Amino acid sequence: MADKVFCITSGKGGVGKSTITGNLATALAMKGYKVVAIDADIGLRNLDLILGLENRIVYDIVHVIEGVCPPEKALVKDKRTKNLFLLPAAQTKDKSAVKPEDLVKIVESLREKFDFIFIDSPAGIEEGFKTAVAPADAILVVTNPEMASIRDADRVTGLCEAMGKPEPRLIINRLDPAKVKNGDMLDVEDVVQILGLELIGVVPEDKNMVACINRGEPAVLVKESIAGKALRNIAERILGKEVPFMKLEANDGFLSKFKKLFGGS
Repeated sequence: MADKVFCITSGKGGVGKSTITGNLATALAMKGYKVVAIDADIGLRNLDLILGLENRIVYDIVHVIEGVCPPEKALVKDKRTKNLFLLPAAQTKDKSAVKPEDLVKIVESLREKFDFIFIDSPAGIEEGFKTAVAPADAILVVTNPEMASIRDADRVTGLCEAMGKPEPRLIINRLDPAKVKNGDMLDVEDVVQILGLELIGVVPEDKNMVACINRGEPAVLVKESIAGKALRNIAERILGKEVPFMKLEANDGFLSKFKKLFGGS
């Protein structure tokens, strides 16, 4: 069976996991797939803000676990498409409120009703991470192109292997071609070689992203957003389509190593 349940993780906080989760879920929902995004960051939920659904939450994942309501009743319907739903995290609990077996049970109850399920993992490699990864068919590891983030991503990859999960695929987020060209940021080839993972996407730094998050509007809906285009491409690759990697332009030309690594695509 094709992968249906994706966990987006990183180890390190602040690399853009929630933003990527919300955008990938939105991109696939806009293509007609029925998608649910699960915020597993108990106590520090942000996925509702990214999707612009923070004012519509009545129940959360802990209410489901405690038997207050079934999973379907806790789902918040997206304002923009009939196909996207959010299962929010609890804001007043901690990560111990949701055990791996709890999330597995919830995901299994939703699996046959949705085409895709995306789980937004909390930062760190402790209990919350293990819970988020437990039901996943596939794992997407997000890293920024700097060494501390890459080291955390490598640690997460090893933990996934120890848990018997498939090898994660890699998303490099917030890559700035000008900084790469100036030697102030690692390039794509360096990151891929260090981690040894299959690359599924490179999301460039985008001045539109902060405004999108503040508006609760995923970047995949914004035509002028270069990050939105990169995220739409990742969604296509999740569907198994061969999509060329974008040519990311620095101030004075294309980055030669992108061309070298991806055969000019």
